[in-house]
Formats: sequence, structure tokens, C-alpha cells
Amino acid sequence: MQAPRCCNALENTKPICDSSPLQTPRQKSCHKLALSTWGQHLLLRASLGRITDRMGTIHQRPSAKDVTVCQHCGKESSLISGVLGLCVDCIRNDFTQVLPFIEEAHSIARKPFALPPEPPKVEKGQSCHLCANECRPAPGGKGYCGLRTNKENKLIGATAEKGNVSWYYDALPTNCVADWVCPGGSGAGYPLFAYSQGPEYGYKNLAVFYHACSFDCLFCQNWQYRYSATKGSQTDAMTLAQAVDERTACICYFGGDPSPQLPHAIRASRLALQQNKGRILRICWETNGSMHPALLRQAAELSLNSGGCIKFDLKAWSEELHVALCGVSNRRTLENFKLLAQYVEKRPSPPFLVASTLLVPGYIDREEISRIAAFIASLGPDIPYALLAFHPQFMMNDLPPTSRRHAEECFEAAKAQGLRNVRLGNIHLLGDYY
Repeated sequence: MQAPRCCNALENTKPICDSSPLQTPRQKSCHKLALSTWGQHLLLRASLGRITDRMGTIHQRPSAKDVTVCQHCGKESSLISGVLGLCVDCIRNDFTQVLPFIEEAHSIARKPFALPPEPPKVEKGQSCHLCANECRPAPGGKGYCGLRTNKENKLIGATAEKGNVSWYYDALPTNCVADWVCPGGSGAGYPLFAYSQGPEYGYKNLAVFYHACSFDCLFCQNWQYRYSATKGSQTDAMTLAQAVDERTACICYFGGDPSPQLPHAIRASRLALQQNKGRILRICWETNGSMHPALLRQAAELSLNSGGCIKFDLKAWSEELHVALCGVSNRRTLENFKLLAQYVEKRPSPPFLVASTLLVPGYIDREEISRIAAFIASLGPDIPYALLAFHPQFMMNDLPPTSRRHAEECFEAAKAQGLRNVRLGNIHLLGDYY
């Protein structure tokens, strides 16, 4: 099948299984009044911070509070997000009924940035197959990530040659999700993949930030990228590759997320490796894992051969909860994680695949972590797994940071599933909050 017009790095591919959010009845009519009132309430609440869209309109974010009432069951808790207005039990057990509230929350979160409220699926729209969303925007419309517009039935925007990206240098060892097992922070893989037997002091990481994402996480820690997501893509792959200097030991692609611009990152990586033959230059990724599998295989080969790692953020196990928190399904993420697990034995050290989960209070609990950990352990009990403390951000800035008790319970739950390499991250954020 012909490759998508927005990507000349994706060859011999075709759309795979539909990984769109759960196909459930919308039943919006019975919620219309409640949603309208709740939506207005969210936009008018006093907040700790404000979001200003391009027209100068100020959109209020939910503020710190004592309790929020679940709009479905009436439960009161300080661990219910104001923007969702739903407790975790209602999301898990009554998803069909609460879906309209979830859709309203994500629409509100995306409106200030002129991003589509959901992945467009217009019957005669131009198709993009770069990620799980499989967008089909109408003429003049944008894809979910905001990078590409359907102009005369051709997707115009980010390509393998031009990316919406920025970068900076980060001294090693850095606060990478995998710093405890990667060559830059631990010396793993020395001397083939690391410059020293311990942390690579004196070297640096080229941190590459892609300004778009295929998810809509209400707790996004780097949410400011949304201001740039729909701007033009101007940086060519060669310019990015030339940012690698003699003290650059690794390149890490993150964001946002690299998934919607993976062809650009792959091209830049190949150019950088070609220009730096004969020395260590690791290629690493930090991603939500929603990319097309054909592209993931190309990224995996780059990391496998260079000594880099792929860090998957497994945000939730329950698909319903993932849709509530991140706007879209996690089916593709889990499928892609299985795909990568097949590479693990090809290079045991340094670890090729690393998983992480943000411990969002009230939502990512012991049950979620236990199921994620069981999934990881079934693929490889030695796959490193980082549990990260949450800091209030973006639309969920009314939740507290992760409590120490919550983190320790999740840590024990992950170990109980047979994982041998579990770590608590961001421990400086932990406290007795709930």
C-alpha cells in the first residue's frame, strides 16, 4: 500500500487494527444540560494558573481545593480531578454513562490551543497512519496532534525532512527516566556502549523536544508544547543531526511525544550516526508508544545497535481509565510494548526497554500498577520499571502530589508481580498528602 503522504520514511505499510477509543454509545442527550453547566463551571473556576489562547482569551484551570464531588455517583474526595469531575470507580465501572463528561473535559483542555477535541474520522478525509489515532481530517481540518492540515486532499505539515522541534544539551548523568540503568547514568554496557564504567561525567545528552503529541494527558508535565503544536515545521533533519558534537554521548527524543514526528527523528538519527561513525552515540526514545509498528521497528533497530534504550510511558492499564486521563486508547501502546519485548534478549546490557508510570493520585492506584506490572513481567521480569511521583500540572493541578504511602504500596504491588528491577522516581515529591 502506498505510504502516507505526510511520511516518506514509512514504506510498505497499511492501516492496522483500529486503536481508537472504546466504541461505546455516546448517550449525550441525557447529559446535555449537566455537561453544559459543568463545562462552564470548569472554565470559570478560580485557578492556580491560567491558559491564554492565541486570541488572548483566558481559560481558567481548576484550582486547588478540599474536595470535588463525582458528577456520576456523588462521592466526595480530594482525589477527584476537578476537570473530570469523576471518581476512578465510575470511570472503570460505568464508562458508557460517564463518557460524555470525559469528552467534555478533553474538549475544554484542547480548545485554548485550537486542537481538535478528538481524532477526526471524516469518511472522505485524508488519512494519516503515523500513529494509533489514524486521523482522517476533512479539507481544511487538522489532525489530532495539530501538526498537519488537509489541504486539497494532501496532508501539509511536519514531514521526515521538516520537524516542529527544539533541543538543548543536558549534562550527564541527567534526570532521565532510565538514568539508573542507562550507560549515561550507570556505565552499563561499558566499554562498547559507554564512555566510562560509571556515570559519564564530562559528556552530555542532546535532548530533542518534539512540539506535538498523539495523546491529550490532562496531567501533562510538559503541557506548554501545545502552544507550538500547530505552528509551522521549519527544522530540517540535517540541522538537528549537526547539533551533535564531540561530547554528545546520546540523543534522547521526547516531548510532547516523538510519535507524530517519528520519520523526522529517524532521519536525523541516521544522519547523526553516519556523521559520527567510530564512536559511541546512543539513540534513545521517551514515548507514549502510539506510533505505527513499522516506524517503531526502525526506531528499535537504531537503539539496539547504538546502545540506546526505548522508554515507554505506560500511563494506565484500564483502557477506560486511559481514555479518561489521556483522551485516546492505549491498545496500540500495549501492542507496541509487546513488539519491543522481542528485542530485549538481543542486548541484555544495557537494558533495551524501560517502562514507567506516573502515580496520579486518585486514579493510578495499586490495582493499575499491579496489572501493568503483571503485563511487563509476562514479557520479561528483568525489564526495568520506574514508578514516578506526580506533581500537579496542567488540567490536574488541583490534585496533590503523590503520597509516600501510595508510592510504597504501588512499589510493593509491582514487585509482587515478579518484576526484579523496580524503582521509585521523583522521590523528592513524596509526602503525607493523603
